[in-house]
Amino acid sequence: MTPDPRPTTELTADEARRIALRAQGFLGAPDRRSGVRGVLRHLGAVQLDTISVLARSHELIPYARLGAIGRTTVDKAYWTTAPTGAPSARPHAFEYWSHAACILPIEEWPHFAFRRRAYRARPHWNHPLPDGAYDRVIKQLRTEGPLTATELGGAKRTSEWWDWSGEKVAVERALMYGEVVCVERRGWKRVYDLAERAIPDALLHDELDDRECLRRLVRQAGEALGVGTRADIADYHRLKAEQFDEVIADSGLIPVSVQGWGKPAWADPAALEATPRGRHRTTLLSPFDSLIWERARTERIFGFTHRLEAYVPKQKRVHGYFAMPVLAGGRLVGRVDPARDGRTLVAKQITLDGAKAIPAVAQALLEAAGWVDCTDVRVERVDAPELREPLLRALA
Repeated sequence: MTPDPRPTTELTADEARRIALRAQGFLGAPDRRSGVRGVLRHLGAVQLDTISVLARSHELIPYARLGAIGRTTVDKAYWTTAPTGAPSARPHAFEYWSHAACILPIEEWPHFAFRRRAYRARPHWNHPLPDGAYDRVIKQLRTEGPLTATELGGAKRTSEWWDWSGEKVAVERALMYGEVVCVERRGWKRVYDLAERAIPDALLHDELDDRECLRRLVRQAGEALGVGTRADIADYHRLKAEQFDEVIADSGLIPVSVQGWGKPAWADPAALEATPRGRHRTTLLSPFDSLIWERARTERIFGFTHRLEAYVPKQKRVHGYFAMPVLAGGRLVGRVDPARDGRTLVAKQITLDGAKAIPAVAQALLEAAGWVDCTDVRVERVDAPELREPLLRALA
């Protein structure tokens, strides 16, 4: 670890919180003209996940910033599909391993050359690659165009989720190497095509050395976060601390101190030039939203402990399977664990930060219900029973 530079600016905790909210698109008027693609370019990464309660997480991310934008509009914005018989269209995004499995702006393809090289040099894999499978998959894609794993010969050998077929192993290996790219999702299945057809020629290269890739990703993460510690910024694209240390001095980010953080921090210089102003968004947040990705950062900025409990045994859950934090007035004011029953949005469990949170939670629930075409909201449990009736009145 290199010595930390002397901070050039001191921020209050509240200033840092507001900078982070603006950087993530929750403070100020959003640029609706750029739509979903603008949100993706601004954030630099939108996490994917299989869980779908209200909607899938990659749909919830632009919804939380832009409001009730159509869900089909969201998918079309991420992936461009060519007409039948036409050459592959150039996508606006690609899928790759960043913070986790993420949708990334197509312009970031060169920045992940360091990770593609690392995967090519990786000596061990969880799934063995059958002889000849890799070449067969590449040949079939070259001959037939974009295909799903099923169309390539089957995604699985058995019904077990982890038991991939040889073709699935091969095409996923090719995706990690950068020879294949996911060009769209079809019924949640990846549709694969050759990178040479899908990635614009100007971007289809691995010319950037590892250090330059890391420098650009650290800068992008710092801009997307506004202000962050070493751990915050490195975690954005799952970089190692030593990778961060190698490039931070040349990243263009400015060392700052934040009252109460107790750790060195860096800020996007543009974020320091003007005081964050404008309206605060009121919304439900996906547990996979980049505003709250990192638990320690969420606690430091909002004083809010957040944990996804979907993979916690039911009897040990505190707030519910897919508890969604409620953002209002630049604060996290509660949680809602949602479900759907026909055209009813069910709030299985609600946690409120006192009576003052009721109007915001009711607003967030009603807006979310309308977005997913629900005509009613049903509340099953409120952790503070005395707040149940006031909440029901607000929903009515």
